[in-house]
Amino acid sequence: MIVKRKAGVLYFGDEECESLVEILFHDSLVRGVFLERLNRFVLECELPSGSIEIVHLPDPGRLKELLVRGNPIWLQASNDPKRKTKWSAVMTYDASNDMYVSLNTQYPNRLVLEALQLEVLEELKEWRLEKAEYKVGSSRFDFLLTHKRNDQKLLLEVKSVTMVEEGVGRFPDAVTSRGARHVEELTHLQAKGSFQSAVLFIAQRTDLHRITSAPEIDPHFARVMEEAEDQGVQFFGRSCIVTPERISLNGPLPVYTKKD
Repeated sequence: MIVKRKAGVLYFGDEECESLVEILFHDSLVRGVFLERLNRFVLECELPSGSIEIVHLPDPGRLKELLVRGNPIWLQASNDPKRKTKWSAVMTYDASNDMYVSLNTQYPNRLVLEALQLEVLEELKEWRLEKAEYKVGSSRFDFLLTHKRNDQKLLLEVKSVTMVEEGVGRFPDAVTSRGARHVEELTHLQAKGSFQSAVLFIAQRTDLHRITSAPEIDPHFARVMEEAEDQGVQFFGRSCIVTPERISLNGPLPVYTKKD
């Protein structure tokens, strides 16, 4: 994998990539070794010093293909005295695909927020950001957008993708009743005509060419995703370029609501 920068532009191999939106890590990451997953949100890792540390994992997915004992894992220290764990997992390395993969499900929302503020998402070029964390009834959606030429409103949900099989991003990698509920609510609001609605999948890796559901893992989510598209909910995808220095939002990917 070759990632290089020329005159402020990122290149993945010889291909130019979008680089306006990124999260910089500078020198804040420490390379450790993954030892064991203690529960959904807690890992045991070894630091370069040899000390064994309890580490927060910001991604509750299964991540079985990524969290393999002995794999390198990049960690970031926290200065928050109220935290139970000093370290958080940031990314790992998928040796079988020669690929860094982000482990923080908060990064996609941060990247999308910045992209919406800069208005650089081609698939949403007709919309501008009005509000993040917008509440409708008892539900809260990631973003509320307003159409640039009329008063239409669009609710946008962002979902993080880490699992890839033969170049296809799969969501979810574990049963997500919360994710299914979000899509069902978007479908209901779309059908009523209250809002336009969309889901943007952000793959926190680059080695994929499309995104689809995983009905063998979560058949309910796969079903509500199909129903949502039938009702007019839009689905978009993006990949990311991940390195120990930064995570950058990459170009668009097609999303298929029906798995081949």
